[in-house]
Amino acid sequence: MIAKGDSLVATMTRLCVEVEELVPGSICSILTVDAAGVIHPIAAPSLPQSYSAALEGVVIGPECGSCGTAAYTRKAVAVFDIATDRRWSAFKHLVIPLGLRACWSSPIIGVDGRPVGMFAFYYRSCRGPTLDEESVVQRCLNLCAIALDRHQHIMELERRVFEDALTILPNRAAFNDALVALDSCPGRDWALFIVDLDNLKDTNDTFGHRAGDWLLKIASRRIAAAAAPDRTFRIGGDEFAIILESTGALQDLEHTAERILAVLAEPADCGGHVVAPRATIGGAALSAEERTVSSVRQSADFALYHAKEVRRGGFMRYRPELGTNITRRLRSIRDVGTALRENTLDAFYQPVVRLDTRDIVGLEALCRMNLDGEVLPASLFHEATKDVQVAADLTARMMALVAADVRTWLDMGIPFQHVGINVSSADMHSGMLEEVLTDAFEAENVPLKHVILEITESVYMDDSRRAVPKAIEALRAKGLRVALDDFGTGFASLTHLLTVPMDIIKIDKSFVDRLASTDASLAIIEGLIGIGEKLDVRVIAEGVETEDQARLLQAAGCKLAQGYLFSQAVDRHKTTALLLDCAQKPARHEAAPFPAIASR
Repeated sequence: MIAKGDSLVATMTRLCVEVEELVPGSICSILTVDAAGVIHPIAAPSLPQSYSAALEGVVIGPECGSCGTAAYTRKAVAVFDIATDRRWSAFKHLVIPLGLRACWSSPIIGVDGRPVGMFAFYYRSCRGPTLDEESVVQRCLNLCAIALDRHQHIMELERRVFEDALTILPNRAAFNDALVALDSCPGRDWALFIVDLDNLKDTNDTFGHRAGDWLLKIASRRIAAAAAPDRTFRIGGDEFAIILESTGALQDLEHTAERILAVLAEPADCGGHVVAPRATIGGAALSAEERTVSSVRQSADFALYHAKEVRRGGFMRYRPELGTNITRRLRSIRDVGTALRENTLDAFYQPVVRLDTRDIVGLEALCRMNLDGEVLPASLFHEATKDVQVAADLTARMMALVAADVRTWLDMGIPFQHVGINVSSADMHSGMLEEVLTDAFEAENVPLKHVILEITESVYMDDSRRAVPKAIEALRAKGLRVALDDFGTGFASLTHLLTVPMDIIKIDKSFVDRLASTDASLAIIEGLIGIGEKLDVRVIAEGVETEDQARLLQAAGCKLAQGYLFSQAVDRHKTTALLLDCAQKPARHEAAPFPAIASR
């Protein structure tokens, strides 16, 4: 049975039965003792289950019956009369009613010399072992040692399979098994938290992976302690899962999450570096809508995904509308990925014009996707750009397309000035934007003075490391310029004028739409134009659609604009025609009231 790999309980039970047949009058019992000295009964087929259960969890010691004393002293202990022996004083009430009068127990010694179990004979008369019984038991001890050693190896292998080596928490495999077990108990109430450690990458990048490992170990201990008695698992690099089944946790998921985040956030010594662990939690509970394990798991993932965008560092509980948003985004990511593979993404261009002459002084490059013959604007697949990899691939493709087009226009002798290219938050935080941009335009031999990076205010949100201003400074040092796009729609816009290096402000269409001689939008635009002049920052009005809007903007001192009044975004061939017809000529450019837009 040992060789075939039968279970330890089945093997030891069979051994007891065989020995009892070999030694008439004996009642056989096998127990194990763990590293903490705690007893665990394994097999005793001729003893009541209640007796074995009473021994579970007993700690070995010098007066702990025959078995506990044998394990403690590492020597065989023969008690001839249980009723009078002091070593049985705490346990005799368990065995005397069973008609047992004596007990002889021998320790099972493991390969490391530590007692790992006990082999015991009970007798119905007051006596000790015979020589034949000692011979039988000696062979049994050897068999037990082999079986227990093998079992320990199996348990260790299973532990490694189901335990994360770094944090010692149950791992993804254990988590998946736990979900399977929940799936088999459909009436059971439970909830799931997915916890994402927000600053592991920053810690690795700043202090090295040793500090990151410390952060993971400390965070795992804190999460597990705060979540106890509920189970915590490490299911990915910086991701943990908590299966919540305790009544207190289920009654108030928000409070439970807040407690975990509060405990986690205390500053910690991570290998000599002080780091305050930060995390975001997404949660979902079994409910009328979420009835299966897989739906709860997906909903918790959706909640985390959403929380990392709108509530990083906090808790988000799943709501049905989140699933719709995420599904829409995943579909968008899929469509953009297909377009990238099949080369159906292209650059369209909308002119930037001088309001006085209507000459084209620049372009804004806008991404378009051809889907089944229909040209879709970027607004319909904007969700995909929130994915870091998709955003990087999309930006690289647009840079290459725009650089090639600008090279064509320069070779044609068109007095081309500049093109604005939109970049996302993912681009600015990736650390690769400068390399991608430089490679694309150097490949076409296009000077970066022709490039304007258009960045929305949302890019500056969640910029705790001040990575965006640093990236902008590095890019401006190469000769390109930066425009703050959709100005006025974000948070603390005027503050950004003080803290972010920029060359151009693009006034959002929402202000232009409301333009009237008595409207507050006109006063705001006039104020921004004045601020721009004092800061030596150019101002472009977006979304100009009527001549009345153009007239009011020009009267307010605005010199540059773009919008449907002048042209929609058009493909490269129509853009070429527009440039040939309307591009600001060099002579006129030199006399222009706003010449620095092309040379600064």
